[in-house]
Amino acid sequence: MGRTKKLNSDLVRIGGYQGEKSILTAGLIRFEEALAEETGALAVERTNNVTETGVTARSLFDGVESGRFHIGYMASGYLTAKVPELAVLDLPFSVDDRHTAYRVLDGDLGTMLDRAVRDQSGYQILGFWDNGFRQLTNKHRPIVSPSDCAGMIIRTLDNAIYVETMAAMGFEPLVTDVRDLKDAVTSGRVDAQENPMTNTVLFDLHHHHRHISLTGHFFGVMLFVCNADWLASRSRETQSAIRSASLAATAHQRTLAEAEDTQALVLLKEAGVEISEPDRDAFRAACSQIVERESAKLPKALVDIYLRRKPA
Repeated sequence: MGRTKKLNSDLVRIGGYQGEKSILTAGLIRFEEALAEETGALAVERTNNVTETGVTARSLFDGVESGRFHIGYMASGYLTAKVPELAVLDLPFSVDDRHTAYRVLDGDLGTMLDRAVRDQSGYQILGFWDNGFRQLTNKHRPIVSPSDCAGMIIRTLDNAIYVETMAAMGFEPLVTDVRDLKDAVTSGRVDAQENPMTNTVLFDLHHHHRHISLTGHFFGVMLFVCNADWLASRSRETQSAIRSASLAATAHQRTLAEAEDTQALVLLKEAGVEISEPDRDAFRAACSQIVERESAKLPKALVDIYLRRKPA
């Protein structure tokens, strides 16, 4: 470790919307630790889960953009309506290998998306975190093909492509905030939901949904973001420290995310949850028109890189 840099005292307010056991919270903690290693001066005020106070996860996103929080994270899909270029990350069945996604997100694609976010919002991207491959869970039956989805109400997040994808699979989609996810499942308001396996375990959804189908229909990208104006107002040294700490936090979070997928699958099997390997080609075909239509709306360079139509 290099010599600690002493910077002017400051307070950095960071926040998340999952609890202490979440790998996203672990990412925030690693950022806080790395920032202390870099500066030795910046104080951090961390809120692990804003929803515990009764507010929505979206209040965190709005809070970062308004400056009430300086740094936080959000699933990229929540920001697509404001930054249309992020829709490239929402294309169903576009990622089969997370490490390939990391390489393009850490390269030209990430640079282009960060520029689009800065141009159209109050955020700046500090890192692309791993929110896992999203899988289907339900309380009724194994899901192997799209026909198995008929008649089920599924909870998904507030994103037009996610909603259309669920409908194309055969579900009746219902949007809820993360704060209301567990209640929607435990109350029976929804028959199914789609999330990374780690979230299924984190929210104890597998006690109510005893069927999981490994569709991997979306690779979830979590944006680690800051308030752009706040970052620009910091000293050059502080900005450098924040970026360096963000790199450390991103590497740590990704390592945890990959390990967590493996551990969650083991736990679910041990808990007696029925794991199904679906006909992914059939699901991919059901969603192909969405990919074609949404790709046509996006800058060709983004699509080519993310769908690996040319070297990144």
